[in-house]
Amino acid sequence: MTVWLNGKLVEEDAARVSVFDHGLTVGDGVFETLKVVDGRPFALTRHLARLTASARGLGLPAPDTDEARRACAAVLDAHPLALGRLRITLTGGLSPLGSDRGAADTTLLVAAAPIEPRPPATAAVTVPWTRNERGALTGLKSTSYAENVVALARAKEQGATEALLANTTGALCEGTASNVFVVVDGELHTPSLASGCLPGITRALVVEWTGARETDLPMDALDRADEIFLTSSLRDVQALHTLDDRQLPGAPGPVTAEAMRIFAERSAADTDP
Repeated sequence: MTVWLNGKLVEEDAARVSVFDHGLTVGDGVFETLKVVDGRPFALTRHLARLTASARGLGLPAPDTDEARRACAAVLDAHPLALGRLRITLTGGLSPLGSDRGAADTTLLVAAAPIEPRPPATAAVTVPWTRNERGALTGLKSTSYAENVVALARAKEQGATEALLANTTGALCEGTASNVFVVVDGELHTPSLASGCLPGITRALVVEWTGARETDLPMDALDRADEIFLTSSLRDVQALHTLDDRQLPGAPGPVTAEAMRIFAERSAADTDP
């Protein structure tokens, strides 16, 4: 593969960052993952806006969004993908060992890879770890991702593809790389941003396009829900047929199926909503 690294396309084998890059040594970086359909990234403007917000939240210089757009176009022109993943990563760049940042420029990396279509329904588990809704990284898409790696590994051990977490108050928050929606008494809800969940791009579009309510939800809303679905850039809208030991027969249910239909139609009509 060819990737974009700090202003130019380079071959994968030649794409190298310093062992002193702050993104490597202390996870000082932010990133975005976009879905690619027929060679075009979906919702690029929204993703770049969130990348900028995440960088500012970490105190990193805001990325040059024009360069990021050129980088995405160059990578996808080099590797046209029918269905793929495009990742934009921005790190603190060359820095001393330790938490202090250096004076070097940030590192910008863009890479792409093909993916397989997701099934319409999947399994998830709940895990005992929590999100800190008041942490310094709350709401930021940071490369400090080890908590998600650990939680997702637990899910995979149990035959699931996602792990759902509460926050420190016991409220429903999010998945390791997804937002969660529940249907309770016929109404569609998703945890509010006050829960500490990431402001997902797909989450925002589903709220806009379906009228879902942003609600402070207790964790036991999962037990009372008639339908549960996940959203993310690569999942789009994906129903849960199993949560822990609970089966949700007929998934995707009618509310989820309608959300899937709306999202598929609206996203196909506008690739940068």
